[in-house]
Amino acid sequence: FLFCPQPERTYTMPRNTKTTNKKTTVHYEIECEIPVKDGIMDPASFEKFLKEKIKVGGKAGVLGDKVTVSRNNTRIIVDAQAPFSKRYLKYLTKKFLKRQKLRDYIRVVSADKKSYVLKYFSIGEDEESAEE
Repeated sequence: FLFCPQPERTYTMPRNTKTTNKKTTVHYEIECEIPVKDGIMDPASFEKFLKEKIKVGGKAGVLGDKVTVSRNNTRIIVDAQAPFSKRYLKYLTKKFLKRQKLRDYIRVVSADKKSYVLKYFSIGEDEESAEE
């Protein structure tokens, strides 16, 4: 017997010729009822801040049809096309609170996968539980 190695085969994956242009939209909400009810925050100014600061394509303030920011009483609603992270909204919310000098009193807490809630820091409760 003569040993003849089989010729090496190269396999290529078939190319997907169909490109899907699915425009998936994400829906995020920021509930700021507690600070608004106490009168220390204005939801209209927060909405305006988000419209000016959200970057689309590397440019701030040019939302186009990719991002919509709307307000429903104390709830800020952001609808955007796919590459838009919830963490970016948290970053901008913290930036707004810092400018309003509210960052020391209010924190941004995730309520579920699609929403944030603005709450006060609970300092008094923490001190009582630490003493026990």
